[in-house]
Amino acid sequence: MMKHLLNNHFKLDEHGTSVRTEVIAGITTFLTMAYIIFVNPSILSEAGVDYGAVFVATCLAAAIGCLIMGLWANYPIALAPGMGLNAFFTYGVVLGMGYSWEAALGAVFLSGVTFFLLSIFKIREWIINSIPMSLRLGIAAGIGLFLAMIALQNAGIVVDNDATLLALGDLSSPEALYALLGFFVITALAHLRVTGAVMIGILGVTVLAMLLGHNEYDGLVSAPPSIAPTFLAMDVAGALDVAMLSVIFAFLFVDLFDTSGTLIGVAHRGGLLDKQGKLPRLGRALMADSTASMAGAALGTSTTTSYIESAAGIASGGRTGLTAVVVAILFLISLFFAPLAGSIPAYATAGALLYVAVLMAGSLAHADWEDATEAAPVLIAALAMPLTFSIAEGIALGFISYAGIKTLSGRFRDLNPAVIILAIVFILKFLFLD
Repeated sequence: MMKHLLNNHFKLDEHGTSVRTEVIAGITTFLTMAYIIFVNPSILSEAGVDYGAVFVATCLAAAIGCLIMGLWANYPIALAPGMGLNAFFTYGVVLGMGYSWEAALGAVFLSGVTFFLLSIFKIREWIINSIPMSLRLGIAAGIGLFLAMIALQNAGIVVDNDATLLALGDLSSPEALYALLGFFVITALAHLRVTGAVMIGILGVTVLAMLLGHNEYDGLVSAPPSIAPTFLAMDVAGALDVAMLSVIFAFLFVDLFDTSGTLIGVAHRGGLLDKQGKLPRLGRALMADSTASMAGAALGTSTTTSYIESAAGIASGGRTGLTAVVVAILFLISLFFAPLAGSIPAYATAGALLYVAVLMAGSLAHADWEDATEAAPVLIAALAMPLTFSIAEGIALGFISYAGIKTLSGRFRDLNPAVIILAIVFILKFLFLD
């Protein structure tokens, strides 16, 4: 009976998937993004926010976003407070500009409201659907390369260098060896078409590290901390200050294009786009994102956004919203099993992210390399994301290069109004807001 209900709601047969596959995909996605449960409170607590309350808010905001995305939009895309956005919250708005964390939460809430209105009136949908296919391919590949950079950094395989910016790390370190082992195992199992290859790799590396004494078992169960210190603590009135408009815009801007890039990249990889290359039910997916941001601000965390780690679940076979619902359930369970979830080290997920990066970078094969006006923006967008460590900056440089090259090549007619407007907005941003 339950299987029949799930099949009817999520259209499992229509998408060529099963309950078992979706559950495995959900677990896989969760394992690749579970780090946010601990990283987010650590960052926001530096702004003076209560650590325990942010921990609970992070889990609840992620669960709410995933449930809306899964049950309403029916996409295997998970949401949680975004990395980068939480750093801007703490180091930019609170510590840098001197605003209270309550006012910063108010700005997050207002950006979510604006985001929601743009979604209702389909302005965001119009913007995303107006992105040329070549830029979509570049964005998808760029997200893959961005994932690779995160994975290599987490494993210590790539480190910073004052002379060359980046350098090879210590490959003999346990972290690097475990990450590489995980990557090799996952890739081999995937080639052999073993279901749940990514999840097996993550859990296998985690257990092996524990057995060899390189990873600690932190316990099993702990009671959830109180959310009272941050619940409805946002200062919306304080965020309405004229000087805060730029902050609200920054939250909105980054979330807008991080989410857009993630939706396009993940959907392309999962074969979820229609024949015109557009994402069906895009409006619902965007509203799930904006609603989660508003809920997260009310609970006490920075902007909630769609996660590129969702690609790991899609690589495991996830194709419907049931994957996102499973992620939501796991976030709720994490409220009580925080020590256990924290036992999965970053290097255990690094191999999985690196494997997903390989899959997403494959979109470059579909670019028109014979047409330089199409190929050049693809490469710029793809390279800019990992090199600037920002999906949003990569998208911006991709739009600017696409519009500039087409115009100078005498092919201005190839540009649609959205591309022209966005290219101009991005140019103004770099000139006056950076």
